[in-house]
Amino acid sequence: MWSPWRNEYIQAQHGPDEGCIFCDKPAGEDDEAAQILARAERAFVMLNAYPYNPGHLMVAPFRHTGTLEDLAPEELADASTLLQRSVRALKEASRPDGFNVGMNLGLVAGAGIPGHLHWHVVPRWSGDTNFVTVLGETRVLPELLAETYSKLKPLF
Repeated sequence: MWSPWRNEYIQAQHGPDEGCIFCDKPAGEDDEAAQILARAERAFVMLNAYPYNPGHLMVAPFRHTGTLEDLAPEELADASTLLQRSVRALKEASRPDGFNVGMNLGLVAGAGIPGHLHWHVVPRWSGDTNFVTVLGETRVLPELLAETYSKLKPLF
């Protein structure tokens, strides 16, 4: 399997001084470079740079918090609206058979960035888990992130 884009992630040092992608990326001016698909007043949608499946999106509040119960009702409302828009756009663009939608709260729950909560929206297709995934613990992604972005951006 050849996936050289993954090397950046593997070699990255994930430490407290590294910053937060959910704070840093929306602070920039180039949404395409940051792979941000949509913004609301208090939350945004972006592509996952290391997706489980093509179209794997993340929805996050702009405010840096890792605690769900700290979110204001308005932040939850914006995130919920963007979750709906994400599912709608993915259905139109890719026609998945289903979705996994959820979040990992805390490091022990699997949160890769525990300081800034975010929802994952992962489109699923019948048969997207096969012997390569099960035996090789490897996923095969048939689409470049730039192609996924170009396909989804107009649908937001």
